Amino acid sequence: MNVIGFKEAKCKNCYKCVRVCDVKAITVQNEQAQIMNDKCILCGHCLDACPQNAKTFISDLDRVKGYLRSGIPTIVSIAPAYLGVMKYKTPGQVITALLKLGFKEVRETAEGAAYVTNEYEKLLMQGSMENIITTCCPSVNDLIEIYYPSLTKYMAPVVSPMIAHGKLIRAMYGQNVKVVFLGPCIAKKREAEGDERTKGYIDAVINFKELEQWLKEERIDLFSLPDTPPQNPSPEVNRLYPISSGVLSSVVATKPAADHYRKFYVHGIHNCIELFESMTRGEVSGCFIEANICNGGCIKGPAIDRDTISRFKVKLDMEESIPKKPVEKETFFRDFSGLSFAKAFGDRSPKDPMPTEEEINEILRKTGKLNPKDLLNCGACGYPSCRDKAIAVYQGKAELNMCLPYMHERAQSMSNVVLDTTPNIIIIVDADMKIQEFSKAAEHYFHISRADAREMYLYEIIDHTDFMDVLDTHENILGKRVIYEDIGLATLQNIVYIEEQNCVLGIFQDVSQEEEQKKQAYKVKMETIEMAQKVIDKQMMVAQEIAGLLGETTAETKVTLTKLRDTILYDGGEAPASR
Repeated sequence: MNVIGFKEAKCKNCYKCVRVCDVKAITVQNEQAQIMNDKCILCGHCLDACPQNAKTFISDLDRVKGYLRSGIPTIVSIAPAYLGVMKYKTPGQVITALLKLGFKEVRETAEGAAYVTNEYEKLLMQGSMENIITTCCPSVNDLIEIYYPSLTKYMAPVVSPMIAHGKLIRAMYGQNVKVVFLGPCIAKKREAEGDERTKGYIDAVINFKELEQWLKEERIDLFSLPDTPPQNPSPEVNRLYPISSGVLSSVVATKPAADHYRKFYVHGIHNCIELFESMTRGEVSGCFIEANICNGGCIKGPAIDRDTISRFKVKLDMEESIPKKPVEKETFFRDFSGLSFAKAFGDRSPKDPMPTEEEINEILRKTGKLNPKDLLNCGACGYPSCRDKAIAVYQGKAELNMCLPYMHERAQSMSNVVLDTTPNIIIIVDADMKIQEFSKAAEHYFHISRADAREMYLYEIIDHTDFMDVLDTHENILGKRVIYEDIGLATLQNIVYIEEQNCVLGIFQDVSQEEEQKKQAYKVKMETIEMAQKVIDKQMMVAQEIAGLLGETTAETKVTLTKLRDTILYDGGEAPASR
């Protein structure tokens, strides 16, 4: 079942969740991180680490509110961590608030813890187990069953206090009530609802963060409420279970007879892993071990605002206020015949395929790791070594491009290829007009090396006005012709704003040859026009000369013809006088 939800749109391939996951229960597929439920121990570290909040706890709160709205009798089992992590004047104010929200009864999970302590006492007295590891923490249980299955023989075959309490409540109130666990742990949700060995005793799991938000929504102020005691008999020292050494304190207070086990506690996933590694080597024997995944115990669980809680202060306060006094067995324990608190643990280790050395080396070669000196083992991908990451790639948990140094080198190489091979001038400047990139073509045209150019400002080389306009307005300039007369360069410029880096990119295409061709064409055109004008002028002169000659000839002809006419008409006589 899913306990941690995932939002694909928010995952940004930072691999931070992979880095913080000590058991590497996160797979990256199609550049998206996903939880592998069969390998996850629900420590909650990825929830805290994700900078984009892509991973979230899947809540049962709406289901619980539905129980109450429907009038279903609902009993809440509240983890004793509330005594250290919630803010109140008296603890009973928290009980009052829960009753005000609509719960039928409020009982402390420490009531179930007392029964678990009783089971541990029996194991200690029997002395048949070489080592005994407490099984109150479901994340520790998962860590052993999945990653250290050879140690399951040391796991106390006892349910957790939550499950023990759920069984008790069912025995007391029957199957028609709903039982809700309220605590600081997200792993309890899978233990309650997803583990077939313990399923059916707890109907829903909510945490203290959700309770605080719920009280805020209902405008319930804890400090203004009266004090109400929980409905269970006092579990005494068993209220210390949520702090480191709390289980040991409960067990020691019972003073089991014939107990020869050495006792110590371990908390924090790194310490647990170190201990279990040591135990697999046979270095630990004759010990009763309290184990908890969270540093400081349950009071620093993943469903608590860890930044505002001091585990040292809480531990001191709880140890001071809770007497290390065992329960009175004769009056505390009720007779539930047939009620078992046993739980069997076993091997749940994943059977992932392992690559051969040749297959590992082939994967390494694909990311440019050709020899041992190329194995940086930087851990940026989340895996402790390049070899571990190659194995994860083979098993389908990781992708080749998760190697950040390789991808950086590849991207840098590609950008260098572009800058070195493009015939266009490429110049990138920052908001201060400081040159960030300078292509090989730019080096050629402006006679400045890339190294020198990257130490200069754009206005030291060319007019930067257009670049500044684009930076200020975020409006690109496309297809503008600019001529640099001093170096005989004509360009067609595209200047664009890059929002992500707040910088400006200029791409200049050399159109000098085209401009020269235009000049030549214009020269030819002008020469042609000049020649045509000369021809026209000459033709006009010829026409005028012809016209002049034609005019003189016409006049002479007219005179001659007139005379000829008169001669014919008036042959031998005078012409008549004109009127």
